[in-house]
Amino acid sequence: MQQKIELLAPGGDIDSIKAAILAGADAVYCGLDKFNARNRAANISFADLNGILRLAHKNNCQVFLTLNIIIVDNEIPALFGLLNKIVNTSIDGVIVQDLGLFYLLSKYFKSLKIHASTQLTTHNHGQIQFLHKLNATRVNLSRELNHNEIKALTAVAHQNNMLTEVFVHGSNCISFSGICYMSSLHGGNSGNRGRCSQPCRDQYKTTLAGKDFPLNLKDNSAFSDLRELSDAGVDSVKIEGRIKKFHYVFSVVDTWRKQLNSFFNNDKVSTDKSALHKVFNRDFTNAYLTGNISADMFIDNPRDNSALHLSEAEGFTTDQKLEKAKGDIYDERTELITSVENKIKLLSIAKAPLLVAISGEYGTPLRVSVLSAEKSFEVFSETNLVNVGTEPLNEEVLLKRLKAINDTEYFIERIDLDNLQNGVYLPFKELTSIKRKLLFILNDSREFVDPVDVPVINKKPGIKSKPTLAVLISSQKDLWLCNETSATIYFQLPDSFKNECRKYIDLFQKNDKLIPWFPSVILGEDYIAAVEFLRLLQPGTIVTDNSGIAFEAFKLGIPWIAGPSLNIVNSFSLVCLKENFNCSGAFISNEISKLQLKGIKCPEDFNLYYSIYHPVVLMTSRQCLFHQVTGCVKDGIDDACIPGCGKSASITNLKEETFIAEKSQGNYHRIYNNINYLNSDILTDFPDLFTGFMIDLRDIKTETKIETDKPGVIRIFEGLLSDDFKKEPERIIYPTTNIQYSKGI
Repeated sequence: MQQKIELLAPGGDIDSIKAAILAGADAVYCGLDKFNARNRAANISFADLNGILRLAHKNNCQVFLTLNIIIVDNEIPALFGLLNKIVNTSIDGVIVQDLGLFYLLSKYFKSLKIHASTQLTTHNHGQIQFLHKLNATRVNLSRELNHNEIKALTAVAHQNNMLTEVFVHGSNCISFSGICYMSSLHGGNSGNRGRCSQPCRDQYKTTLAGKDFPLNLKDNSAFSDLRELSDAGVDSVKIEGRIKKFHYVFSVVDTWRKQLNSFFNNDKVSTDKSALHKVFNRDFTNAYLTGNISADMFIDNPRDNSALHLSEAEGFTTDQKLEKAKGDIYDERTELITSVENKIKLLSIAKAPLLVAISGEYGTPLRVSVLSAEKSFEVFSETNLVNVGTEPLNEEVLLKRLKAINDTEYFIERIDLDNLQNGVYLPFKELTSIKRKLLFILNDSREFVDPVDVPVINKKPGIKSKPTLAVLISSQKDLWLCNETSATIYFQLPDSFKNECRKYIDLFQKNDKLIPWFPSVILGEDYIAAVEFLRLLQPGTIVTDNSGIAFEAFKLGIPWIAGPSLNIVNSFSLVCLKENFNCSGAFISNEISKLQLKGIKCPEDFNLYYSIYHPVVLMTSRQCLFHQVTGCVKDGIDDACIPGCGKSASITNLKEETFIAEKSQGNYHRIYNNINYLNSDILTDFPDLFTGFMIDLRDIKTETKIETDKPGVIRIFEGLLSDDFKKEPERIIYPTTNIQYSKGI
């Protein structure tokens, strides 16, 4: 008998949730109107949530609420208002990305189970432990992992009493989730806010490789990989699709339910994906799971591939036959839509009505009798009714005091006062006690949680001294800059240096002014090498864009600074890092605007940093981008590609926006903006907030021109920080952008 695996389905609206339940989902994940990473979905209102919970739980289906975006400070009061309601529902878990929200849930809403979103880019052991310390009970692993990597991480999760879930069907992102800023920079639609406009799927001018959609991946399908996922110990298989319609959800969930049942009951795994090909898809690939990252993962067309697949499967080659296939697909979908629509109409998300009978007379306890279709019970006051008081008990007073019941899976349909003596009183605290007793029973023996006020952060006073300057380099050819400036020098470590660990230890030992900077993605053996590097070098401080390395530094007692790719945008994230991981400082994300920055409160004994000038990395990919851009002699990525390959090319979309595809030795493929980020306004806008500013002088070729050498650039920014001269860097460095500083997220 195989270990049961949860089937987790998307619910972008009420009909999709009903469809998932009908099709046999073990759990659904859905978002409310705010604070979730699918703002383009219809989502649901809080008024509907309790009815959905009631329907789902009656059908042995759990409900997880998505709160999986980064949250700015001025939204925290509204967030608390929502959390104060959610905590008194029967929600089975909340899905979270923002570190500040992790902190708030762990400290003030402890009854809520926390699930770590895929937006946290979890791909190494240290990240699992980082999330465990934040009280996560499960983690959605990065989509780019293979079976062996999933198995290793699941073992660590289980050792820490955490569950793992893996996306098994739906869209593939070309970038590691959570560190893609392409949509954010171009249009102000941040993927970390659920507004991704998917510029990666846009049409581009035909590339040298002859492709019009060079960043467009096929959809993910692990349908035939169920046995391997089970062997890896995965606890939940997750279907993507909260912007898909109910018939899509039903069909995919139903197909996966049958697959899981066949595996559990008969130890058989089907390879028949015909049902999955009949709903929207961009063709399918399981290449990440198998570790076969190749050119075959791309499809040069972002539209629905269903009809084309059917046409090819039946040997059709003419346009006429393709049109017939389209007609067949349309007819099948129409039939499916009608069938599912008729079934979901029979499912109700109405809350259960309650008849509440109030009885009692002077000198006796107040009795409250509750009757519903499913249960009946009574509760009594602990003191007797009296004939003097502030307000006599009547329908208005009682409905006001018991209105919290209407925020559960029930509502008061009628209140009966026929057996209540006129002119009797009960202290308000007694009515509150009765309310809590009623809620305890109605909420399946869960204690009612009183509202929590937004906590106040004890911020440190404004910085009086001049902020310092730091310079980021990544080449040993630039080490001479250490002798040219008093600025701090950060050295960017490559994504992969598993075979060069000793070399980099020697580098830092010989250049004690250098501070190691760890990248955002550190996988497998490279993570093991990075931990060994930390252990042997014991640096005085580090900067890291990877939370797994942050955890290891914390464990080793090494001071560390959170890098900008950790997406820090609110004050409680700073408190979280300081209190939980002894973090000494953090870079504030460049995604947020001047207005959003104004809400940041820096905790005492903590430093804030900001990258004032840098090439803008828009995405980091485990895939090879050059298959589709310039072509590559290899069909796929092998062991020599990451350490040895170095290429650069550009792509331009039909809006005439150009992007730089770059692959440097030792690093994953990246897309950069065509011009660099420069924001000198922040120096005058926030003179007392930041401890230091950074400029990035790595050799990343973009269209930005610099009319001086690197020491000259450093001198310009040193002068800017010290007020010795006011020479504007924009005159020397151009063209540049700081559009995110005005638009924000």
